[in-house]
Amino acid sequence: MNRPRPPHALFYPFHLCHPDTLMRLLTRFASVHFRDFMALQLTPMSGMTAFQDRMGMNFPDLIESGRLVQGYNVSGAIPATVAAAIDCDLLDPLWRSLFHTALRQDRRFQRGLFEPSHSLRVGGSLIPGPAALLRLMDDSFRQQAYDLSLVRFLSKSGLTLDEGYRFEYGLALVKTSAALVYTQALAQTYQIQPATDSPAHFALYTQSCLRENWPRINRLLTRTGY
Repeated sequence: MNRPRPPHALFYPFHLCHPDTLMRLLTRFASVHFRDFMALQLTPMSGMTAFQDRMGMNFPDLIESGRLVQGYNVSGAIPATVAAAIDCDLLDPLWRSLFHTALRQDRRFQRGLFEPSHSLRVGGSLIPGPAALLRLMDDSFRQQAYDLSLVRFLSKSGLTLDEGYRFEYGLALVKTSAALVYTQALAQTYQIQPATDSPAHFALYTQSCLRENWPRINRLLTRTGY
């Protein structure tokens, strides 16, 4: 009798993962796929820069064997289909509530968006990281309406401090949603299963799948001891 072949995994939401997570994924999946760093272009004049590091730089043997696959491009201008899906997340009260709870309570989620040890330029001011994060945790941001067009508008220069905070929160929403939307698109295109070690992103992606009636094949590996 032929045994079924093990499935293939797409790690999300980042382009790197902890080595222990990778080893655990490799015990469950035939191969693990990674996107490149996501450098979104909000407008022709604003966007994010990209890092060149890749997971395979530390695991060339896994690249050679085909068990680690990388190089899926998720950078550049945001396609219309992705923009529409981002707006669906940003307009979803439950998705927004899950996002804000994670921002308040999940340190790994916080660090993926704002590095507390670094100062953050908000509007025209340089704010210590912990103070900026504390301000962004305020529940008023959860209650504010957002869509991609507003975040694009706020990406202009010359913002006031309040506008700067609103932009930083909105940009965090867009980056988080876009990573999940690209996850779904890659999983569907290449028939690979999304997998993560981030409970917050798992919950957010699950909510998007339920709302949009996307396939709900979504694996969470709980990190213990690392």
